[in-house]
Amino acid sequence: MAAVMTTDERAHERAGERRRVVPPARAQLALVHAPADVPRRRVPARAVYRRRRVVVAALALGTVALAGRAGMALGGTPLATSERRPPLTYVVRPGDSLWTIARHVAPSSDPRGVVDDLNAPRHGAPLVPGETITWQP
Repeated sequence: MAAVMTTDERAHERAGERRRVVPPARAQLALVHAPADVPRRRVPARAVYRRRRVVVAALALGTVALAGRAGMALGGTPLATSERRPPLTYVVRPGDSLWTIARHVAPSSDPRGVVDDLNAPRHGAPLVPGETITWQP
């Protein structure tokens, strides 16, 4: 069954004027029935079920991919290793100071912060040769 819209053309002709078409005030609808001899194609239920599963799987895969990209944009993956490094140990030798130990355990960083980190657990106690000092980078 289908709906078709038709218009009624009313032409007014007058002497010496061109023909003018006036649209109707209201559209008219007419029902047109499909021919009875045209068979309707029936889709098997298995095909519909399979199609729905493929669509759901594609949507789920797209959601996972989008979440992965968002995670990467926000600073890494959940499977990334932690930035914590194992603590460094140093055995004090005669003549060492916290400053020389700091230069040894962290040669590329500013030694002032490292000296503060080394001195905090010691509470200002003097260095003793043979003592082991640990520092967490």
